[in-house]
Amino acid sequence: MLQITKSLHAAILVSNLEDAENFYGKILGLPKVDRPLNFPGTWYQVGDFQIHLIQSPEVIPDLVNCEKYGRNRHLAFSVTNIEEAKERLLANNCPLQTSASGRAALFARDPDGNIIELSQIAQ
Repeated sequence: MLQITKSLHAAILVSNLEDAENFYGKILGLPKVDRPLNFPGTWYQVGDFQIHLIQSPEVIPDLVNCEKYGRNRHLAFSVTNIEEAKERLLANNCPLQTSASGRAALFARDPDGNIIELSQIAQ
């Protein structure tokens, strides 16, 4: 029987690697890790999980619900302080929406429109 034991990474297509690295590395503060491949891209570490940015000549936006970002494809991460995250994203002119559910969460879009959820989870 097939048994999946761990989530390893998610690959995100980006059209401009420099803009994407600014969003994921500088704005979100994800640490970059070595990447042993020879096509354009960057890898980031989040706990035991990785984000693999892959530069592509064409990124097709797939936003199906403009009113509620959370009802689109997205990746979700936990943050220690949602208000600090919101301030940082707004200071960098990132499009975002707060969660309509009332929980401490928000949804931001990277330069290519990929959606990232940030949630403050009680410890």
